[in-house]
Amino acid sequence: MSGDASTVTRQIKTMEDFSEFVGLSRPTVSKYFNDPSSVRKKTRDAIEAAIKQSGFRPNIFAVNLNRRRTNILGVIVPNSTDPFYMALTRRIEHIADQAGFLAFVLSSDGRPEMEERAIETFKSMNVAGAIIAPLGVQSHHQKLSALGQSIPLIYVDSPLDDSSSFVGTDNRQSFRLMVDYLCRSGGPPCYLGMPPVNNNAMARQDAYVEAMRQLKMKPEVVETTAYASWDFEKFGFDETLRILSKGGFPTQTVLCANDRVAFGVIAAAFQSGLKVGRDADSDLRVAGHDDHPLSRYTCPPLTTVAQNYNEIGRLAIELLLFKLGETSGNGEAFREDERILLSAEIMLRGSA
Repeated sequence: MSGDASTVTRQIKTMEDFSEFVGLSRPTVSKYFNDPSSVRKKTRDAIEAAIKQSGFRPNIFAVNLNRRRTNILGVIVPNSTDPFYMALTRRIEHIADQAGFLAFVLSSDGRPEMEERAIETFKSMNVAGAIIAPLGVQSHHQKLSALGQSIPLIYVDSPLDDSSSFVGTDNRQSFRLMVDYLCRSGGPPCYLGMPPVNNNAMARQDAYVEAMRQLKMKPEVVETTAYASWDFEKFGFDETLRILSKGGFPTQTVLCANDRVAFGVIAAAFQSGLKVGRDADSDLRVAGHDDHPLSRYTCPPLTTVAQNYNEIGRLAIELLLFKLGETSGNGEAFREDERILLSAEIMLRGSA
């Protein structure tokens, strides 16, 4: 090796340049960057000293394209700014990094064409596997099925179909828990759904109906206007104002499909001069689902059921690593067709 760092940094732009600088063959240097432990200690020490002196870093995507299996994992979420998906991806990224993988996160922004573009991007990057929170009813099923034939896929939040590997919350358990509480603590709830943007929309409505029937109660699903947006707060707000203008909800208790819809309901009720809460003088009880990070700060704080974000993220990445033949940090073994449904916990607060 020769030359000071400022000189060699300008000269070393490719793996070939670096190989010449360190005095080793291109295959040996590539072998090191693919897996440092695969070369002898003396060789590894020489390469690492050259890296330190030159500041050279290979293009990780170019390196991965030349591998039969890369160390890049893809993650697709519908909304990267939603706190649920932020917590989920943080957990996935952390465990992936510990296992020697890079988790590359893309957002579909709730749009099927963006989801398709993310799929094509991951195919071009030759990712080893992917974790996907699909749009569901709007997803490109054929594209996802084709991707699943070439790499392992794990779905989170809402399943794509009845047979794909999935990690998420058991909606039947969580809604049974909430409906039972609401019926015991006051009047039975009506149900305000969410826009049909993924499979959770119908799954959660079905779970509410089933829970009500198990308790010998009549389900009251509120009819809503056509709305296909992920702006759930606006949906809840606008629908509540419309419903109140036509005489109000069919019951004094409203169970919302998710917390973000409930935020809109509480805001609209306040604007309409209604008191939300479980006190005797309250006009409306409102409950949600998910335990959104802001749910404890609404006025009043929102009664809801909590999804275990961290556990969903942990199990999703460890299931993916298992499918890739990697040992998970906890040594867990999974079935190839694993579908993991986690129980939710009720969070009793002032809104219901």
